[in-house]
Amino acid sequence: MGKLVYAGTTEIGFEDRVLAHLQIVVGLKLRRKEGFFMSWRDEQGVGDGRSAIWVDPSIPLLFRYSGGRQPSINKAWLEALTLSSNSAQGLQLTEEIGAIGADEVNADSAPGR
Repeated sequence: MGKLVYAGTTEIGFEDRVLAHLQIVVGLKLRRKEGFFMSWRDEQGVGDGRSAIWVDPSIPLLFRYSGGRQPSINKAWLEALTLSSNSAQGLQLTEEIGAIGADEVNADSAPGR
């Protein structure tokens, strides 16, 4: 399991595949200097609730992967996450959509390519 290190102090665990999708969506927003909320459902060990953080270009983020290989990117899921990030509620991490492998792209590709 990889980690998103928020503000240099808070570590949030995500599977590498999830983390790769988040890195692309968050990167797109921060490149445009946009702040936004990002929320997800917590695992049972953390309380089985929901958490949210404010993501802003001034807050340092580190995407730390546990595996050595770059995960493939599900284009449909990436587009859904990107659409969510532009809503008033901010980026809401959802379950992966679409058939795994059916619509995957290289991790270097951005949504819409």
